[in-house]
Amino acid sequence: MALSDQLAELSARAKKAEDRAIAARNEARTSLENEVQRAQDDLQAQRAELRRAAEQNRGKVAAWFNDVQKSWDDQVETVRRDIASKKAEHDLHAAQRRADGAEDDAAFAIRYAYWAIEDAEYAVLDATLARMEADNLATTSSS
Repeated sequence: MALSDQLAELSARAKKAEDRAIAARNEARTSLENEVQRAQDDLQAQRAELRRAAEQNRGKVAAWFNDVQKSWDDQVETVRRDIASKKAEHDLHAAQRRADGAEDDAAFAIRYAYWAIEDAEYAVLDATLARMEADNLATTSSS
């Protein structure tokens, strides 16, 4: 394969890496969003089932259950908000550190790849010049 073709292949591979990075970022988010939606749907279905069961027992137990359920839901929501707030603060800092480290690693890999491409470019130009000199010497010595 010609050296210029190899450089073109390298360029195409770099474009493929760029496209996959964009797709992965979107794919991961979509996947997570789908999981969150499924969990929320399951939770809503369970709540609806409990409400249906309570409505079938119209009377003192049903009213009591509805009051307990409302109180429980309020308490759970308050606790979840409190936990989510504290977790978000902690998770946010940890996630930011992980993201910063990953971005630093990616930036270094990109700089390294950039250097490798420049090195490959030099090597191709040097090889082309060497081939021209060899061909020139071959032509001169056969004359």
